[in-house]
Amino acid sequence: MAKADDIAQAFCSITDLRTMRRFISELFTAAEIKDITLRWHLMQMLLEGVAQRRIADDLGISLCKITRGSKILKKKDSVSRRILEKSKR
Repeated sequence: MAKADDIAQAFCSITDLRTMRRFISELFTAAEIKDITLRWHLMQMLLEGVAQRRIADDLGISLCKITRGSKILKKKDSVSRRILEKSKR
């Protein structure tokens, strides 16, 4: 788990968007960035109340991926939900 902590600490140390974008592009492949971006987008849509089947149709993804995002957002202590809600303001 220490290695995950190292990565988390690296993310926490970045305070500006430009540097974060560069770091992400250096750390992840284009496909990984696309997957992460897609997951974030579907979670935004879920939080806005968009139906899961519509998200699947609009984004061309399986209900399985959407269900995972839905489960994350339903957790009482979801960090993702807290960040998404904060970004909506």
